[in-house]
Amino acid sequence: MSARIDNDTTYRRMAERHLDEIVAIERAVHVHPWSPGNFADSIRAGYDCWVAYRDSALVGYGVVMFGAGEAHLLNLSVAPDWQRQGIGAELTRFFVKLARDCSADKIYLEVRPSNAAARALYLAEGFAEVGVRRDYYPSAGGREDAVIMELSLT
Repeated sequence: MSARIDNDTTYRRMAERHLDEIVAIERAVHVHPWSPGNFADSIRAGYDCWVAYRDSALVGYGVVMFGAGEAHLLNLSVAPDWQRQGIGAELTRFFVKLARDCSADKIYLEVRPSNAAARALYLAEGFAEVGVRRDYYPSAGGREDAVIMELSLT
């Protein structure tokens, strides 16, 4: 299945054949990236895993989990060469629409406090900062908190 959100970006369900490209992007954009196994497990578990293409270039991807009337955006990443071009906002809107289509009442995500660009993006897309998970992420200095963000879909 694929979906088109605008005239430039095509979304396809993530498959194991995408993993080499995804992992290369993941390693380029995250200090502590997901492993190939994290993505493969997400696909096998039935999470909604999607890749975004511009022409033939994989420009981003995301993973969302649904349960108990909620959506949890587990990973949203944009390839380095495509950052600061609106792809992150498009991906965010794609997953918000997907959550609405799946009748979720809210969508949640975690983001590093040090990731000012992502926090600003999510705030601009209507998310609110609703809490903190202490020592959630690994970091060079030990552990980093996570800011919990929420968007009501009702």
